[in-house]
Amino acid sequence: MTSVKDDTPPAVKTVAIVSKPGKPELSTILPGLLDWFRQHHYEVVVDPETAPYAIGAKTLSREEMGSLPLKFVVVLGGDGTLLSAARAVAKAGIPVLGVNLGSLGFLTEVPLEELYPTLQGIEEGRSTVETRSMVRCEVVRKEACVAQYHALNDVVMGKGTIARLNYCEVFIDGLFVSSYKADSLIVSTPTGSTAYSLAAGGPIVMPSVEALLITPVSAHSLTHRPLIVCDTAKIEIVVNTGQDEAYLSIDGQIGMPIYDGDRILCRKSDQHVKLMRIKGTFFDVLRNKLKWGQR
Repeated sequence: MTSVKDDTPPAVKTVAIVSKPGKPELSTILPGLLDWFRQHHYEVVVDPETAPYAIGAKTLSREEMGSLPLKFVVVLGGDGTLLSAARAVAKAGIPVLGVNLGSLGFLTEVPLEELYPTLQGIEEGRSTVETRSMVRCEVVRKEACVAQYHALNDVVMGKGTIARLNYCEVFIDGLFVSSYKADSLIVSTPTGSTAYSLAAGGPIVMPSVEALLITPVSAHSLTHRPLIVCDTAKIEIVVNTGQDEAYLSIDGQIGMPIYDGDRILCRKSDQHVKLMRIKGTFFDVLRNKLKWGQR
């Protein structure tokens, strides 16, 4: 019996690469990474920050990447780069692999020296995907919604001037909680508990916990402490700035001015971020990044 050779070409997959701008090591990383993907039958698209180091690859904005049937997105940079990429592709449910080119990096967990073993593990089906919740934020001005955002880490209502404290009232599910005088007020996801909230004295929360955190920054009253609420809660922040301007920040990257009487409505988003991982746990990350003691 004569065997018939299968000449069917391997199915082509598509992957995206997103990079932190101005990283000199990209010039040495990208050629080898592109070769690896091409050898494994991937088509590659890149964002404008990556394009100068990826000759011949199709260039798309991060927002446009969410419209493609991508297998996953490789982020070369730090947590800030991953936050930007994650918000862009979260709605499409595209997994994200974070490769750390920075220093701390709670989200970009893969060190550069483990990039290719990690990619090989993904190719062999040995990767896992962690689903991370997001927080949705609406800005209501004079009873009209003027802006809407989704954040992986946090929503921060901060002061617009150096000298003034922020004045706001907080309600949960329509029930009055307290009036706050503080530099800022943070509403964060469990993923964001290791970001600005942690620096402000908030607790570390496992990413799988179904919760939202409210953390005041430099509160005028020492009795105002971080508050953890169920992720089904509807959090309302009523801004009292008088003639002054405050500022709303989303993941520390985008945002808008906030004025007296504006209401900021926060709740769990219907979007999620999928983070790819080969090995390690959340506690491994904490021990590594925070230099906790080893067994």
